[in-house]
Amino acid sequence: MVKEIKTIGVLTSGGDAPGMNACVRAIVRTGIAKGFRMIGVQRGYNGLINGECYEMNLRSVSNIIHRGGTVLYTARCLEFKTEEGQQKAVDRCKELGIDALVVIGGDGSFMGARALSNKGIPCVGIPGTIDNDIACSEYTIGYDTAMNTAVEMIDKLRDTTQSHDRCSVVEVMGHHAGYIALNVGIATGAMAVLLPERPFDFERDILVPMNKTQLSGKKHFIIIVSEGIVPAQELARKIQTRTGVDTRATVLGHVQRGGSPTLRDRVMASTMGYHAVDLLSMGIYNRVVAVTGGKVVDYDINVALSMHKTIDSSMIDVANTISI
Repeated sequence: MVKEIKTIGVLTSGGDAPGMNACVRAIVRTGIAKGFRMIGVQRGYNGLINGECYEMNLRSVSNIIHRGGTVLYTARCLEFKTEEGQQKAVDRCKELGIDALVVIGGDGSFMGARALSNKGIPCVGIPGTIDNDIACSEYTIGYDTAMNTAVEMIDKLRDTTQSHDRCSVVEVMGHHAGYIALNVGIATGAMAVLLPERPFDFERDILVPMNKTQLSGKKHFIIIVSEGIVPAQELARKIQTRTGVDTRATVLGHVQRGGSPTLRDRVMASTMGYHAVDLLSMGIYNRVVAVTGGKVVDYDINVALSMHKTIDSSMIDVANTISI
């Protein structure tokens, strides 16, 4: 039996990502256009448990499409991982009259949405993470902006690296996925790109290409390393010790999560937000919105969480071939 939905809640969960505000805006405005009452839930599942919620109208989402972060705030909630915490969230939804939820976040957020779905609260998930590591979707909200931010920072770093004939080791974010590192490496002309999908070998990945590059007459080097492979400072010290080249480490860190979202992130976030509410208006829920073949689609939440995603090996070949 399809549950009648009159009120939709929206929350952002996990790490923030540029474009989340554009998505919230689209969800709220689409919901109101389709006759729903819209509730904003602050600080993710933590806010849902604690009742940090307020009714949203058209003006609640004015002038936010260009802003980074999330106006709903976000947080990780250990309590929600427990049966008791999940039941508190369900009870709060019933207390506030929230009939369905749109959850913007990553896999952990979707697991939470599935738990609520199993307890009778219809949910639709939207992939929001700079890491682009959601298996069911080829694109996630914030990914494009994060890459552009990293490229801008590395372009500036290259100026001083070249001026001093240095080697710069730059650590980018990505969690356990190398999508940011690989694309940023290609875009910035990095000599080497270290990815979690490929076992790291210092000789093969650093010394051999560095020596080859030096023989061609180049004296400065950019190395992109995805977080979690090897600490940037440790790698920089090892390179300097083994090669004698002055080597500095730069960890870009959380700057990649900030900033005004790019056109692509704004458009994709808006389109996915619209699609999520459209599904609920048709009585379709317990789904994850995704991008496949450049088009917005949706999958059953259980199917989405069971899928796997691999990095494009041909892009690794591109990076290795043109990195000299």
